[in-house]
Amino acid sequence: MKKISVVIAGRHYTSITLEEEFYEVLLSIAKENNQSINALVSKIDINRDENKNLSSAIRVYILEYLKQQLKKLS
Repeated sequence: MKKISVVIAGRHYTSITLEEEFYEVLLSIAKENNQSINALVSKIDINRDENKNLSSAIRVYILEYLKQQLKKLS
C-alpha cells in the first residue's frame, strides 16, 4: 500500500492510500494527460459520488480508464 498526500482544488490537503499497482497507473494517466497527480485527483474528486470515499473513487476511475483503453484496441 502506498499513502500519498494530495492537494484537492488547490486548497484542501488530504491523504489517500492505494495499492502500489493503482498508484502506478494513476501516475501514468496523469503523465499521459500532462497533469499533476493533484490535478487528476481533484478531477476525480469533483466527479465522485459523495457516498464513495476518494480512494475508492480513484480505483473506479482507473478501472473505467483502462476499460476505455481496451475498447480502443478492439
